[in-house]
Amino acid sequence: MPSARVNGITIHYDDQGHGDPVVLVMGQGASGRAWHLHQVPALVAAGHRVVTFDNRGIPPSDECPDGFTVDDLVADTTALAEHLGLGPCRYVGVSMGAYVVQELMLARPELVVQGVLMATRGRTDALRAALATAECALYDSGLRLPATYAAWVRAVQNLSPATLDDEQRVQDWLELFEFSPEPAGPGVRAQLDLLVPDGRLKAYAAIRTPCLVIGFADDVVLPPHLGREVADAIPSASYREIEDCGHYGYLERPDAVNRVLLEYFRGRSASAPGEIKLG
Repeated sequence: MPSARVNGITIHYDDQGHGDPVVLVMGQGASGRAWHLHQVPALVAAGHRVVTFDNRGIPPSDECPDGFTVDDLVADTTALAEHLGLGPCRYVGVSMGAYVVQELMLARPELVVQGVLMATRGRTDALRAALATAECALYDSGLRLPATYAAWVRAVQNLSPATLDDEQRVQDWLELFEFSPEPAGPGVRAQLDLLVPDGRLKAYAAIRTPCLVIGFADDVVLPPHLGREVADAIPSASYREIEDCGHYGYLERPDAVNRVLLEYFRGRSASAPGEIKLG
């Protein structure tokens, strides 16, 4: 995996394919390699150049344990794109990565052709604030959950009832989570502090970049109504909601997610603001 020295830190990235570039921005506490299970192969096969990377905080990129802001993540993303000579291109983010893409469209609109925001939000409500506080308290306590229990919590938080009620599928996910735990370390702890401040929904009214917001119908981490708020705030946004998937919708129902992405890139999905559900 190559690396680049950009914005004062080292970022590890992957660059595959040829054609119109797409930059995929991962969410909190996860490696950019998660995109390679489903999204990268589909986008490369469709004729795109696809760049993924590990956000600061996620090794082997610099962890930056003293803390950082979403503006730092935006600057990292744009600096990497400029280092690779991508020019104006498409950006896709999920969860925290969607927050980064939102802020990127606001700060550097000339760099973004289209934005896709999956499982996003434009504010920190009471339940999300409580979750962040709890996760910080758990990390700071020094306690580490047993792998089997951590896998159960991860499944319940991130998968849909359709998967949780399927004996074979949920067993496969539990085994995957147990043997592939989420990254942990001071950089991950720093990412936990990246809450969306008040006023961002109002600020997003200034975004003019064409964008698509994708909600996952059974997402309990960032439920779809929070994504709809972002779509409503951005005049150029359309909204689509994918059923039977939780926060890991891009992994749980990758065919549906990839179809929506490629339809949007090809101009075959809603071209005007609106709401469409996809079963």
